[in-house]
Amino acid sequence: MRKNKKGLVLFDLDSTLIEEETIDELAKLVGVEEEVKKITKDAMNGKIDFEESLRKRVALLKGLPIDSVKELVSKLKITKGAREAIEELKNRGYVVGVISGGFNIVTERIKKDLNLDYAYSNELIVKDEKLTGEVRGRVMSPTAKGEILEEIARRENIDLKDTVVVGDGANDIGMFKKAGFRIAFCAKEVLKKNADVVIDRRDLREILKYVK
Repeated sequence: MRKNKKGLVLFDLDSTLIEEETIDELAKLVGVEEEVKKITKDAMNGKIDFEESLRKRVALLKGLPIDSVKELVSKLKITKGAREAIEELKNRGYVVGVISGGFNIVTERIKKDLNLDYAYSNELIVKDEKLTGEVRGRVMSPTAKGEILEEIARRENIDLKDTVVVGDGANDIGMFKKAGFRIAFCAKEVLKKNADVVIDRRDLREILKYVK
């Protein structure tokens, strides 16, 4: 049991805790980068439903060997300042997690690397060691991130006013609507409109100025 829980901080993954958009990087491996990037951009700017966009993008990855996915995941870069920020948040008594519309093959690595308490994401379906082009998971609907935030807060007995969220795109709006404090990190305009604080410097230690 954790002592002296001060609150809950939840991060988005792609372009927040890590530098890249994982699905865009995977698309490069199968030569559909431009097509996937366009769908990603439209989704992050709120021009297309996230679940629809995710299914469309994952379908384009059909046939990609899982070994290639694992190799790429091992090379994804953690955002500058993320390690130090999370260590300090935990020292201050916060429960810390990641909620991603991306994939558990990445969030599990990041959870371990950054010593996170929680990781929620979706799963790429694999058959015969290759991606089937299908995806399943909890973090696909517009409200999923907000629902998971509430669930973790209840489990940890943390008031919603003591929750903080950090994200960059339209699919983070769900958790922004529920959280006590919202930080848009190097974010799209659609998310900045829903934020309490906007940080445009790409160093996650910047959040420590606002999360006491």
